[in-house]
Amino acid sequence: MNDLLKFTIDAHGGLDNWKKFKNISAHLKIGGVTWAFKQVPGIMDDINVLSSTTKQHVSFYPFLKEDWHNTFEAHKVAIIDDNDLLVDQLYFPRNSFKGYVTETPWSKLQVTYFSGYAMWTYLNAPFCLAEPGYEVKELEPWTENGEVLRRLHVTFPEDIATHGREQVFYIDETGLLKRHDYNVEILNNAASVHYAADYTEVQGIKFPTNRHVYKRNEDNTALVPAPLFISIELSDIKLN
Repeated sequence: MNDLLKFTIDAHGGLDNWKKFKNISAHLKIGGVTWAFKQVPGIMDDINVLSSTTKQHVSFYPFLKEDWHNTFEAHKVAIIDDNDLLVDQLYFPRNSFKGYVTETPWSKLQVTYFSGYAMWTYLNAPFCLAEPGYEVKELEPWTENGEVLRRLHVTFPEDIATHGREQVFYIDETGLLKRHDYNVEILNNAASVHYAADYTEVQGIKFPTNRHVYKRNEDNTALVPAPLFISIELSDIKLN
């Protein structure tokens, strides 16, 4: 394993401890301008998430109605009621974004796809980066607000749904992830800076409880404080 990746995984609780768990659940409050811009305001304001640690599978609940939830897999998304009756579904959801521009609205199933792969990536990193198929290498350090951050460039496997195959993780001197850069392919390739903060420890695993996503400038700085693309507050995090 890459030395920086091992250092980071150990700082977040260690791979052996992580492999004890199959699922992560949490309560989320999600904001930012993206949802209104895509004509789905409030859709993720106050919601629960259940994410697998062993495969790409995520569910949010309640979704749209009190007795509905959604499910995300890399090649299928669905909306289901509490009687397990299918409300709607979409196979190969990434293909549905072809031809979209920044202003194109999203359907509820497209929201499911975006939110599903995004939260799976956020909740499973850095541990998933040690899985087969991920290519990692250390880049030159980056200094931000007087803090020197080490950087890990990651190429994701083609069969993993995520923002884009090339992503960069920024790691502080303690080994914690502080920043995450990516281009959102399905959002007109939006260059984004994702800050993670306010870590908490759950059963030996460390999670940031506040996340904020901003535009990334051409010089690799973040356009802060506005516009805030997405904000995520996590609470009641559980592992089982």
